[in-house]
Amino acid sequence: MFVHQVCRSSRTAIILLLCFLVSPCLQAQSPSHFEPSLESLDKHPLPQWYADAKLGIFIHWGLYSVPGWAPLIHPEHDFTSPDYITHNPYAEWYLNSMRLEGAPTKAYHREHYGADYDYYNFAPVFDREIQKWNPDTWAKIFHDAGAKYVVLTTKHHDGFTLWPSSTPNPKLPAERQHATRDLVGELTAAVGKQGLRMGLYYSGGYDWTFVPGPIRGPADYEAVKPQSEAYGKYADAHMRELIERYHPAVLWNDIDYPKSGHPLQIMAEYYNTVPDGVIDDRFGVKHSDFISPEYVTLDKISTTKWEECRGLGRSFGYNRAEGEAETIAPADLIYLLVDIVSKNGNLLLDVGPEADGTIPPVQMDRLLALGAWLQMNGDAIYGTHPWKRAAGETAEGIPVRFTEKDSAVYATLLGQPKTTGITLKSLSLKVGSQIYLLGQATPLIWSQQGDAIKVSLPATLPGRYANVLKVIGPLS
Repeated sequence: MFVHQVCRSSRTAIILLLCFLVSPCLQAQSPSHFEPSLESLDKHPLPQWYADAKLGIFIHWGLYSVPGWAPLIHPEHDFTSPDYITHNPYAEWYLNSMRLEGAPTKAYHREHYGADYDYYNFAPVFDREIQKWNPDTWAKIFHDAGAKYVVLTTKHHDGFTLWPSSTPNPKLPAERQHATRDLVGELTAAVGKQGLRMGLYYSGGYDWTFVPGPIRGPADYEAVKPQSEAYGKYADAHMRELIERYHPAVLWNDIDYPKSGHPLQIMAEYYNTVPDGVIDDRFGVKHSDFISPEYVTLDKISTTKWEECRGLGRSFGYNRAEGEAETIAPADLIYLLVDIVSKNGNLLLDVGPEADGTIPPVQMDRLLALGAWLQMNGDAIYGTHPWKRAAGETAEGIPVRFTEKDSAVYATLLGQPKTTGITLKSLSLKVGSQIYLLGQATPLIWSQQGDAIKVSLPATLPGRYANVLKVIGPLS
């Protein structure tokens, strides 16, 4: 244990030194010390790495991964539907759903485990299964998928932690409080070896060991948030452990933060420890580095940095009932990423592993498709910023999304052309400019025709799902 602690401390020191050396602009712009006030915290600049990253991988993994089930209802996530809570498609809400009369999850639990089987009996099963998990395998998969950062759920609403916290949970037996492996630390190290940044999710607003609920109706969403002095100290202690032990690049809180806690103090301590870290907008205070819509894409370019979080399917946690039909198609996934990036957003794409760490084959298929597309077309995604408008269209009816970087404008076609020529509507380009197709070295032949640009394409296009035109020249 002592050797492990020393090695982790040394690794942290090296990482912080490298961050200092490669981020002189950030060091110059950031205050040398942050105070626990909105005025001070709001001086924190958005780190360039996060603005440039565009794609992160979210991971929901915990006790709920053992049963791994939720009903296949509410595909559009219509949260306000009268029966949404009893038919919740989020498998990570298994503990809440299994306690509701009339809920399909309650019936599933009774059939497979028995009416009296306690949820926290999944803890020894989960601990046995995670012994099969290899963090390096995950890190390589996420790297190859094109992600630049990873965010792991360290504690979800059920209160079970994925790291061996030194802060005891007074509501659970010692053997039911946390994973026996330091899943947070092991994945942080593996992700770092792949050159990715590691972020951590924490459910500060809900902990069903302190206020069990269940949530039966909309009014319970607030009533179930623990606000005791004991829980405030508990959440603060957890946050400090995560910051001090793992130096997360993203501090991703959920469902607000207890009023008895000290979120502004936690934020200041975080920035003082990780100057180029980022904080989401779910702490219940008026400070964040980005906003985090869930299964919702913005309609236009946002001046505020944003990050859409969503699963590859309808659930964040593993749902064994989901298959091909419930999982986003490869083309739609790529179109979603391009659309988000064109509007100043990042995509935090969730995978829901099985208890032993296996990523379901249908999810792996999507990750591989996304990674292959980004391998060829990532120049139009990474390090870009929005052009003067996000969306356009070809005369042939293909939607177009625009991004910009280094004096080049990228026009991504959200569909496959059916002819060897397309016409980009409402665009003008000066003579002498060049248009390239990513994946091909030779410039394309183009001509200005009124307020449109006609572009000749090769008979065989290099890209699958979406092709990208790189325009070098003043485009208007």
